[in-house]
Amino acid sequence: MTGAAAIHARGEPRPAAPPPHDLTEVELTWIEKRIENWIRFGREVGEQILDRRRRVLRFAPGSVFGFVRWAANDYGTIASHLDVLRATRAGEPQQTVPCVRPGGDILLKVEGWPKVERVLQMIDAIEAIGIDPSDVSPDHWRHVHNRMTAGEQPRSYTAEHHKAFLLRRRAGS
Repeated sequence: MTGAAAIHARGEPRPAAPPPHDLTEVELTWIEKRIENWIRFGREVGEQILDRRRRVLRFAPGSVFGFVRWAANDYGTIASHLDVLRATRAGEPQQTVPCVRPGGDILLKVEGWPKVERVLQMIDAIEAIGIDPSDVSPDHWRHVHNRMTAGEQPRSYTAEHHKAFLLRRRAGS
């Protein structure tokens, strides 16, 4: 990016965005009380509005986001899913998830409203202690996935866990 396009409105240089081929795209659809897909947390680097009910968000490689998919018919809820994904680089192994192109590293996957609601409560609790869920240790999301799959109660994520994760990550750099 060069010239005027590389400058913010305030005159500051715009940070370089990853090349488009390296971005993970998530198509969101919102048809009230029928199909409601949304991002619960994450830092998108781009957005494209397709029409009044659909848009595409783009995530940089390595970023973590929570994606909720819910659908209903005339008789009630027919599908509830929550996935916590890490956006991958081109050529990196990944799993496919509906509405996510090309796919991502699935850290947590739950189905059914009771489990989705429980994970949403965990996300709220993480935010309540002042931590952005997209900064949480990927191992914690895997732990929650594994414990919920086994029908067990996951451990809470604490400020101490987060501090230890940040120290480990810094020591590994």
